[in-house]
Amino acid sequence: MAVSLRPMTTRLVNLVIDAARPRVLADFWAALLGWRVAVEEPDEVDVRAPETDGWDLDLVFVPVPEAKEVKNRIHLDLASTSLSHQAELVSRAVELGGHRVDLGQGAVPWVVLADPEGNEFCVLEPRDRYASGAVASIVVDAHDPERMADFWARLTGWPVAAREGDVLVGLRAPSNRGPWLEFLRNDDVKSVKNRVHLDVAPPSGTEHAEAVSEVVAAGAAPADLGGPALPWRVLMDPEGNEFCVLTPR
Repeated sequence: MAVSLRPMTTRLVNLVIDAARPRVLADFWAALLGWRVAVEEPDEVDVRAPETDGWDLDLVFVPVPEAKEVKNRIHLDLASTSLSHQAELVSRAVELGGHRVDLGQGAVPWVVLADPEGNEFCVLEPRDRYASGAVASIVVDAHDPERMADFWARLTGWPVAAREGDVLVGLRAPSNRGPWLEFLRNDDVKSVKNRVHLDVAPPSGTEHAEAVSEVVAAGAAPADLGGPALPWRVLMDPEGNEFCVLTPR
């Protein structure tokens, strides 16, 4: 029996980054983006954008003992308003502890950098599509961008708003503010747990177990990462990227 493709009630709430030193990494990103550290607890540090930015998620840094091994499958693209602004962002990132990275990108108009723990990100040249907020997009490597976009559109309620052939599919919040969620064709094979992942959550008053079942019916699979029982559920999207379905909020 075919599963209905109606949108679900879950929404994006966090972008989570594993870190050896969460507070140090949070300070780097807060300073680079012009945001603020809003929460500091033993198990996480949250960076939050001002309401005027349009970014409606928390940027969450959590402590992990494992070192980064491979290129991240999820990264941020930062927006710039002019070539001089792009250069300023690159200089600021380096001054804060970031560095340039050569991933074989060749001569491109954007600049590839890494934060102090090696997490890759790009500072884009000015593009009209990314005129809102410090972060242009959350970019996810995908073998099948169309399939991944369909799955995440259902989880987030964000419709497809851009396509570039079979290379990229972009989702945008209905408000047309904040970052895009983009799926970029990449044939690399996932080999380790992602150090960057998304969290979604159902609204207050709904049943968590029911929301998890709905997400699994849409194409997610359980992810067994070991460790103690948690109040949220860790799942994998159709290409094996881990994400969490948090408790209702």
